[in-house]
Amino acid sequence: MITSLIRQLGEDVGVVLPEVRVTGDDPVFASVFRVDTAAAASVGAATAAVAAYWKRRGGAPAVDPDVSVDVRHAAAAFQSERHFRMDGKPAVLWAPLSGDYRTSDGWIKLHCNFDHHRDAALRALGLAAGAVRDDVAAACAGRTGIDIEEAVTREGGCGATMRTRREWLAHPQGRAVAELPLVGLSRLTVSAAPAPGEGGEAAAGGPPEPVHGPRPLSGVRVLDLTRVIAGPVAARFLAAHGAEVLRVGAAHLPEVPGLVVETAFGKRSCHIDLTSEPEVLRDLVRRADVVIQAYRPGALRERGFGPEDLAALRPGIVCVDVSAYGSRGPWASRRGFDSLVQMVSGIAHENGDGSRPVPLPAQALDHATGFLAAFGAVAGLLRRTDEGGSWLAEVALARTAAWLDGLGRSAGDAPEPRVDDLLAGVDSAFGALTYVRPPGRIQGAEPYWASAPPVPGGHHAGWETTTGTG
Repeated sequence: MITSLIRQLGEDVGVVLPEVRVTGDDPVFASVFRVDTAAAASVGAATAAVAAYWKRRGGAPAVDPDVSVDVRHAAAAFQSERHFRMDGKPAVLWAPLSGDYRTSDGWIKLHCNFDHHRDAALRALGLAAGAVRDDVAAACAGRTGIDIEEAVTREGGCGATMRTRREWLAHPQGRAVAELPLVGLSRLTVSAAPAPGEGGEAAAGGPPEPVHGPRPLSGVRVLDLTRVIAGPVAARFLAAHGAEVLRVGAAHLPEVPGLVVETAFGKRSCHIDLTSEPEVLRDLVRRADVVIQAYRPGALRERGFGPEDLAALRPGIVCVDVSAYGSRGPWASRRGFDSLVQMVSGIAHENGDGSRPVPLPAQALDHATGFLAAFGAVAGLLRRTDEGGSWLAEVALARTAAWLDGLGRSAGDAPEPRVDDLLAGVDSAFGALTYVRPPGRIQGAEPYWASAPPVPGGHHAGWETTTGTG
């Protein structure tokens, strides 16, 4: 099943992938959903795409290198933030007010990890700043889930009521999501002609340039404009195969500190204020190959950084857009996170007995979407190499949820997977780090991160001296 899923992903985006050898068995997780299958398939597809790109650029052996994915390792990678340690201590991933609350007709999850989302939830519930969990529980108990969900959304916060699978499939956004491809890959049409020095053979459709370095993605420059898990996981995977990844944040934007470190292996990090320094980002785009962004659909376009704008700045760019609910439907611009999509899509309902929400054993929608985003990025590079042009890959947590739902059901009684042999350690500015090694294998090009996580904003907003691919 896993190999056929990988093959189908390649066909859906118009690229030929090498065969992937699957080792190990599922189930690995105790869940009614086939999270382990989704893990192996998404990791395997991304790894196969990297191997295909390596060969296409002339860096791989003449014979297809052996590509493999181990189910247990892929599953462990889906829980990477849970296994992560800084000086032996786990990262704090949830704020005090984040969590599930009973409503008058069911359950709602409030996502309060960022202070402004917490404050929005408190305003929606009519509570004062400084309210504690018991206050939130009491306020939720007297209102319906939909009432709270809509009130929190109006205030700019993030909440999701628990729905059944049937309710979600009948919901206007559920119907819109069902019409989306799992990984959408389309060519960008840009009227502006390439400026001198901004195109190159790859953008114009000529032969691929030689590999600049020994690794599959050596010389590929990736701008990571994402936060939390899905987007950062995508960029981290590309870094594991040799891409030069520059993570762009801003000093004023809130972060989940543990996740910032855990997803930053192999990257450099800079800060840019788009309000006052937009030209700095434009300069980075002009020399980039891939831009991964996870702002709400349309948010960057409003600032002049939509996919078409990026393609005009840098013909041959591959844009990767990561969203919660997709680019269509009434919720297209709604903020969302993995845990919220699990609630609205029926996953949290079915994963338990229906009386209260039970989450998946991993932030599986985030991680699967992250590896699918990396797959879409490399598929775009392959299409650019063969056909020229600029490309847009689109993925969404809610569409990944629909894919997971379609994989069937598991016995759900697997023991906790062993991970000790999948961990590694490194010293860093944050202390001694323990982390899950990158999953997926390419013969002759084992993935690894060449650097420990940097201090956020610790690098200048510029590329290193290596030459890009186009």
